[in-house]
Amino acid sequence: MRKFSEGCIYVYFARGPMKIDHVAIWVKDIDKVCEFYQKYFSGVVHPLYHNPTKQFTSRFVTFDEGARLEIMHCPDMNVANLTESKSVIGLTHLSFSVGSKEKVDCLTHQMSTEGVPVVGQPRTTGDGYYESVVLDPEGNRIEITI
Repeated sequence: MRKFSEGCIYVYFARGPMKIDHVAIWVKDIDKVCEFYQKYFSGVVHPLYHNPTKQFTSRFVTFDEGARLEIMHCPDMNVANLTESKSVIGLTHLSFSVGSKEKVDCLTHQMSTEGVPVVGQPRTTGDGYYESVVLDPEGNRIEITI
């Protein structure tokens, strides 16, 4: 342990197994987005958290293997609506592995027939991934892969 100014203490430790705990997404409609991840990716939607002082609400959606999304809303948040033609610096997509090419094809077809925007039809990419790309209700890019 090494002590720095202002009483900060840094602990040095051996690197062990790590994992990403969750990814957070700002949205306009928490319920609509949670329903999307529940319906198409078998997410389990948890109770709503509300902080009245900050006018902040959020819900966690958990998936098999422990991955979690935090779906967040604040009335004065300016939410960018990403489309297939826009690129931004930062997080660009979430990827869900469904297990086979057939499942990628079937889920993409189901989503398309139910009105979910498909911005990348199922295909094998140059780096060898089989994937499709859809948009969630807020325009976030979702990659569906093996």
